[in-house]
Parts: sequence; C-alpha cells; structure tokens
Amino acid sequence: MDLNEPPSSILNPPSSLPFLGLPHRPPFVFVRELVKVNAGVSADAVTSFARNDPMFAGHFPDNPLVPGVILTEALAQTAGIAAASGYPEKEKPLFLLSAIRTMKFLRPARPEEQIDLHAERLAQVDELVQFKVAASVQGVLIAEGQIVLSATEGFATGPE
Repeated sequence: MDLNEPPSSILNPPSSLPFLGLPHRPPFVFVRELVKVNAGVSADAVTSFARNDPMFAGHFPDNPLVPGVILTEALAQTAGIAAASGYPEKEKPLFLLSAIRTMKFLRPARPEEQIDLHAERLAQVDELVQFKVAASVQGVLIAEGQIVLSATEGFATGPE
C-alpha cells in the first residue's frame, strides 16, 4: 500500500455524478455511481475503495477491510439521494443520518470490490424517513439494516 499516492477513488469522485442533494464533499462522498432512482422512494448506487486509501493502513494493515461505519455511511448517502430526489431541485432539504435501527455485517468488504448499494423507503413521519438498506458484492449480501434520516430546515445547494 503506497500512502504517498492519493487514492483517486476517494479524492476524485466521478465528475459524471450529479449533485444529488448530499451535503457531503470529497473525501467523504462514498457514492461513486448512481445506477437507478425512484424519486422519493429508492435508490441503487455503486461504491468501491482504492487499495491505497489511507483508512486501510490502520484497518487492517495485513488484512484490509472496509470499516462497517464507512459502509453504513455509503448506505446512508444512498438513502439520502433517494429521499432528496422526491423534492424539487431548489427545495431539497438536507437529509442527515439520525438513527441506525439495525445493521448486520454478513461478510467483510475489501478494497477494489464493487459494492452495490440499495436503499428503499419504508416509512415517513414528519421529517423522519426510515429506510431499509442493503449492500452486496457480486450478488452476495454483505450488509443489511434499517436507518432513519431526518430532513433539516436548510436546503441543500449545489457546489459553488
């Protein structure tokens, strides 16, 4: 692992990824590609992590694994895209992760693997939106759970 070389997948997310209402900016954007969106209901996306990503220097040096919290964040970002897509462009609220109801990690995710992300809205009460989320690698489920996002009063705006 060469930590002197910047991990391109972290520092430079694809320029084709449009602004989707996420408040995140590199290096904390984990959605690499948006595959499908059903406005306000669900989203499918893809992520992967470069072998030279600095997190793998410590997690774990001889057996690199994508941390569960990072995988959970990628799923929350996918859910945020699904939630925000149900609003007009100028009225998209910011959706923030408020609760992790359940999350199971069924097998580790490793550097360079393509991780498919899915988020589907289960319920909404006022500004709280509950999602069922799942991650898979080559069709094999690696993580699943339920998360809650909350809409803030501020509106998401695109990069300046």
